[in-house]
Amino acid sequence: MTALVFVVLTFAASWTLFAAGAALSSGADPGGNPVFLLGVFAPSLVALGLTAWSEGRDGTRALLGRVVRAPSGARWYVFAITYMAAIKLTTALTHRIVMGAWPAFGPAPVYIMALAIVVSTPVQAGEEIGWRGYALPRLAKSIGLPAASIVVGIIWATWHLPLFFIAGTDKTGQSFPVYLLAVTALSVAMAWLYWRTQGSVLMTMLMHASANNTTILVPAAVPGATDVFAVNTTVPGWISLSLMWACGIYFLVRMRGATL
Repeated sequence: MTALVFVVLTFAASWTLFAAGAALSSGADPGGNPVFLLGVFAPSLVALGLTAWSEGRDGTRALLGRVVRAPSGARWYVFAITYMAAIKLTTALTHRIVMGAWPAFGPAPVYIMALAIVVSTPVQAGEEIGWRGYALPRLAKSIGLPAASIVVGIIWATWHLPLFFIAGTDKTGQSFPVYLLAVTALSVAMAWLYWRTQGSVLMTMLMHASANNTTILVPAAVPGATDVFAVNTTVPGWISLSLMWACGIYFLVRMRGATL
C-alpha cells in the first residue's frame, strides 16, 4: 500500500510540475526551469515525506544513510560507471561486424562525459532515493526482488512519459515503447547492483548518472520522430536493447531468492 501511495503522489506532483515548467519555458528546453526541476526531485521528496510520516526521524535517517553508503570493493564503482558504456561500445562493434560499417558516434568527447557523470551523480538523489531507496525494497518484500526490479522499471519509465510530448526535451517524439523496454532492463541491472552493495543508493545514483551520459556514445534516437507510441528505433537502438535484456535476464536469474 505504501508503494502505491508513493507512486500516485509522485506522478501527481511530477507531472503537474513538468506541465507547469514546460508552459513557463514556452517551447524551449524546460530542463533549466526551476519548476520543472522540482518535478524531477519529486520522487525523493515524496519518499522522504512518507518515510518521515510513517517511520519518523529514525526511518528518515536510515533512508538518507543509503545515499552515503559506499561499498568497499572498487568493482562496484567500475560496474556502475562502465555498464552502459560497455553496452554502447559492444553495440558499435556488433554493428560493425553485422552491418559492415561503424554506427554514428555521439559528438561529446569522453572527458566531457566523465565530467558530466561526476557533476550529475548528486543530482540523481532526486530520483534514486525514491525509486531504489524507497519503492524497490517495499515491492521486493511482497513480490520478490526480480519482479520488483521490473515493476520499478515500468513505473520509472512511465514517470518520464510527459517528456515525450513536451517540446525541447531529448525524448520529444521518440518511441516510448522502446524507451520502456530499455529503462526496465536498466532497472533490473540497477536493482542487482543495489542488492549486491547492501542497499547503496549512492551506487545507483552513480550508475544512473553514467547511463544518462554515456548512452550518447552511440545515439539511438530516430531523427524527426513524432509517433510516441510507435515501436521504432535505429539499428543501434535495437542492438543496444537486445544486449541490455541479455544482461537483464542474467541479473534476474542471479536475484532469485534475494532479499533486501
